Order: sequence, then C-alpha cells, then structure tokens
Amino acid sequence: MATSVETPAPPARPRHRAARLRRPFRRAHTLAGALGVTMLGAALPGTGYLWTRRRLGYVVLVPFLAGLVLLALYARDLHRLVDFAFDPTRLRVAAVVIAVLFLTWAFVVATTYAMARPRGMSRLEGGLGALVVTLLCILVGLPAFQSVRIATTQAHFVATVFDDEQTATTPGDVTEEDPWGGRNRVNVLLLGGDGGVGRTGIRTDSVILLSMDTDTGKSVMFSLPRNMMNAQFPEDSPLHDVFPDGFRGEGDPGSWMLNAVYGQVPALYPGILGDSENEGADAVKQAVAGSLGTRVDYYMLINLLGFQQLVDAIGGVTVNINEPIAINGNTDLNIPPTGYLEPGPDQHLDGFHALWYSRGRWGSDDYDRMLRQRCMVSAIIDEADPLNLLRRYQDLAKAGEEILRTDVPRKLMPAFVDLALKVKEKKIRSMAFVSSDKFFSGDPDFAWMQSVVAKALAPRQGGSAGPKDDPGTAVKTDDACGYHPEG
Repeated sequence: MATSVETPAPPARPRHRAARLRRPFRRAHTLAGALGVTMLGAALPGTGYLWTRRRLGYVVLVPFLAGLVLLALYARDLHRLVDFAFDPTRLRVAAVVIAVLFLTWAFVVATTYAMARPRGMSRLEGGLGALVVTLLCILVGLPAFQSVRIATTQAHFVATVFDDEQTATTPGDVTEEDPWGGRNRVNVLLLGGDGGVGRTGIRTDSVILLSMDTDTGKSVMFSLPRNMMNAQFPEDSPLHDVFPDGFRGEGDPGSWMLNAVYGQVPALYPGILGDSENEGADAVKQAVAGSLGTRVDYYMLINLLGFQQLVDAIGGVTVNINEPIAINGNTDLNIPPTGYLEPGPDQHLDGFHALWYSRGRWGSDDYDRMLRQRCMVSAIIDEADPLNLLRRYQDLAKAGEEILRTDVPRKLMPAFVDLALKVKEKKIRSMAFVSSDKFFSGDPDFAWMQSVVAKALAPRQGGSAGPKDDPGTAVKTDDACGYHPEG
C-alpha cells in the first residue's frame, strides 16, 4: 500500500501587513462631510489626504509647506522680486511651474473627494458633489490662469522693450552692484516722438530731462521747447566738430530745431557716433547734454501716436484745465478745431482727450503745450499705484510694447524700480525754458541755461532752495499744473 507524502505549505503572509494593503480609504458618512474634507484639502493641500489615508497626506502636505516657507523667504527681498520680474527666462519658467502646480492641485482636490465621498449616494448627490468640486477647481483656476498670463506677458514685455539696446552714449561704467557708476544722480531723457502720416521719421516734439538723486529720490525735471534752435553738443562729441556753432539740419529752419535732431543726424551723418542701435536717440541725448551742460545717461521714447492707448490702459488721468484746449485744428492751414476741453479742476480724461490736452496748440503756443506735457507726466505718475497697475497690467504691457523704446539695461531695472519708489514719495521740482527776457528759442543763451540747471541741481544747504532765478526766465511748472483760471 503506497503512502502519500505531504508537501509543506508556504509560509503565510503576515495578516496585519496584508490588511493594511487592502484597507479601504476612510470615507465620510454624508456628502456634506466629504465636501468639507475636500474643501480642507483644497485650502491646504494634503490635509484632505491625511483624513482619508494618512501616509499619502504627508507625502503632499510636507512638500507644500516647505514650498510656502521658501516662497515667503524669497518674497521678503523686494530687490530679488524685481530682478525676477525683469528676467524673461525665469518668468517663462514660472508660468510653466504655475500651470503644473495648478494641475497637481486640481488632481489632489479631485482624488480627495473621490476617496472621501460616501458609498451609496444617489444620482442627485453624486451630481451635486461633482459640480461643487468642478466649480472649486474653476474658481482657483481663474487666478492661476491669470498668473500664467501675467508672467508670460511680462516676459514678452521685458524682452521687447528692455532688450539691452546698444547706444553709443549709454554709460559703460555701471554694474548690478554699482548701478549708478558711483554718481549721485542719474539723468533720463523723456522723449515724446510723433511719427504721424506725412512726416519723415520721428520728430521728438516733447523733450524732458528727468534728473534723480539716487540716494533720496528728489528729482528735477527740465522741459525744453521743441523749436529751440542751435542745440549744442559736448566738446568731446564728434557732433561738436560737425556743428561747432550748434545744430543746423538740411532745408528750411524747421529742420534746424531740436525736434529735428532725432531724424536729421542719422540721415546726414550715419555712424558718426559709433556703434549704435538708435543713432537718433544718441544725437538728442548729446544735444540736450551740450545745451544744458549736464550728463544724459539714458533715454525713454514714447510714441505719441500710441499715447492714447497708454492712458486708456491705466484708466485715464486727472488734470486741472485752466483755459479751453482745442481738439484737432491746424493754425497754419487755418483749419478750426472740432471741439474743446473745457476748463475745470480735477478733470478726468480718457486717452483721446489726454492726447489733445498734451498736444493741442490752436489758440496757444509751444510753451503752453510744453507746460501741459509736464503736467501730464505728473498725472501719469499719480495714477501709477501698484494696485491700479496690476489690475490693468495686460492692457498696459501691450500698450508699452508698442510705444516704448529705451536704452536702460535690463540688469539695472531692479535699481531703477527702487529709485522710482523713492521718486514717487517726493514732490518733483520742475522747470521749463519758455520765452522771456532771458530766453528766446530762436537764439538761446546756453550759458544762462546751463547756470539755471547747475543751480537747480546744486545740493541745498541749511534748508535753503539755493539761488533764485528771475520768475520770467525759467517757469516752475508745479504752479502751472494747479487750478487757477484767468478771470
């Protein structure tokens, strides 16, 4: 009789380990409870997982909290944030990271609800729960999408406007560590260019030099008339050799004015200033530097044809109007205006009316318009608060790409933003050279103009404003921006 041999059974897997692997997710008893857990997980990713399955919660929650701490430490340094905001590469990476984080967050929220929802829900309850979770994802997705848009818009704006344009007159002794090259003032030339139909190239009809104290932010603006003749060039400039007695363009005297330098110099003497991506801007910078006897570091050109779009992008501006200002019209051709901006205090203007406030000349002269342009600069600065800029940023960046050009290096923008915050806190002093017993745009006294500028920029001692000028020589345009109608 044969006997059977029993083979030993394999060792049993520990019951407690197998039970853990097969243990179901912890579920809520009601739909309200499941939605509560989901909301908690949405507000603090990982906490919902902690309720449904603890270990999985720690895998999500710990990295999330660590990321918050790192972000808080990074955001404490304003200079670092501004540096980030002017780095197109990092902005594009940030846009991708934000998109990935949102998708990860949405996955966590959806799976939290899927694990926490009770069994045996009715169709109505299931549909209601899915609807709430979907709306929650959409609600958070909108600001995430907007953040991606802002990051990509800012990257494109920086790459377009601050493209490190090389000009022959850009300071070469500046670094990120020493953005002002050891100097206590930085001078930026603000140009309003008009490249309208029927004109050759751009004419800089608005010329304002903004001089800023890099320590205090105290600033002075000097406005020059567009029709100023004989603009001077620094003695060490090649343009001084060509125009030793002052600028003279080709053709009629209209081509000898300051506003013709931008187009005439590159056309007549291309390459005279060396390697430059904007010879016109270089020439105007040197014309202003030689005429005022001061340094001009950078320029910013605003195309007045897009000025209307810029003002609309910031939601309009508020100015005082002391006398009717013509809309349209041409004095030379005897074409009357189509309307007027009526006098009144605190007039809120949209882009179209702000443009004519700045450029209207019917019944007035270039000096009146020059003063109004200075007031418009102040009005735009007043509107440039961070909340307003962020709320309207998409339109503002789009307008800026189309109308702005500058040679300010991208690497210096964090320093310029820091300086701009100081400038905004101070009242900007301003002076405009207008027709008087000491100034005539047809034959300016440049020695006198340079003395006015030197006095205005001289350090003040003992609270004194320094030597005063004859009120009929350089008009302080702060008063011109107030409301004081004649009669």
